Amino acid sequence: MSIVINNVSKNFGDFTALKDINLEIPNGKLVALLGPSGSGKSTLLRAIAGLEPPDQGQIIINGQDATHVDIRKRNIGFVFQHYALFKHLTIRQNIAFGLEIRKSPRNQTKEKVEELLSLIQLEGLGNRYPSQLSGGQRQRVALARALAVQPQVLLLDEPFGALDAKVRKELRSWLRKLHDEVHLTSVFVTHDQEEAMEVADEIVVMSNGKIEQVGTAEEIYEHPASPFVMGFIGEVNILPRNASLFNHHAFEPNHSNNGHQDPVFVRPHDFELLREADDASVAGTIKRVIHLGSEIQVEVILTDNTVVLAYLNREQGQQLNPKVGQKVFIKPRVAKVFAGASSAVSTDFIYGTGI
Repeated sequence: MSIVINNVSKNFGDFTALKDINLEIPNGKLVALLGPSGSGKSTLLRAIAGLEPPDQGQIIINGQDATHVDIRKRNIGFVFQHYALFKHLTIRQNIAFGLEIRKSPRNQTKEKVEELLSLIQLEGLGNRYPSQLSGGQRQRVALARALAVQPQVLLLDEPFGALDAKVRKELRSWLRKLHDEVHLTSVFVTHDQEEAMEVADEIVVMSNGKIEQVGTAEEIYEHPASPFVMGFIGEVNILPRNASLFNHHAFEPNHSNNGHQDPVFVRPHDFELLREADDASVAGTIKRVIHLGSEIQVEVILTDNTVVLAYLNREQGQQLNPKVGQKVFIKPRVAKVFAGASSAVSTDFIYGTGI
């Protein structure tokens, strides 16, 4: 079922949570609402669910205006961060709860519960209670309970936020596989960029109650629409335009490079580190080396005291063999400049000095 959001705004007193949101979520897609705290992503999800009616605008689900439709009549499955399972009910009873409320025939309910236990890979654990399961297993039960009533749309509010990193990663992979099986239109909220990029068909990047960009993981990473998106999606160096690094660099033609005050954005993997100088490189000294298995992170301090972060793959790392105190030469392969970005840069994403 498709979801269309037209000019939706929502205020809480003097605080604007959503401002003129326009978005179309295609049928059968898994879409991530991604942004920092206060960006409006959870408010938008709750507006779709009917938990937070908008002050203005329309929410259309499957071609029908659902803006003021009661939440119980929207046929939406909702999965919360903290499971919200009934502690006194078994896993089977938790999954069956919504079906029993709707007075589904007992044999159909039993059949559906067993089907879902198989889907979430918890066959044989139906008679256990939530306290007897791991956090990841409990979250899968919460998802099965939401799916039991065969909703038109599945909404997930930071579903893996309360879990440790290893379990989160396992569940992300599992959710993607599950979605490919059920093809249910799904929207999930996250502040974790890696989670969004790994799981979602499409990502909606939000900031300050507005949509910054909509696109696939590749689109928003390779072609960010704003300084905020480039800073929020992946690591980035934000450096002064007049740094010696950029004396020989040609900026991407689709971004302005007229203003000398606009900072320059360079991804860490878009730096090249060399043992010997060439015409486009500048000298620096390695300040820190972090080995992360598949890649090596290297901090380099340049002669003008600018500090940059570069990523090396294993092959590059073996060739350079970086050590703290080692002299190297560095140059950017790709850099971006956004016109007027000097007033929009967040220090949360800065590597370097002089902006």
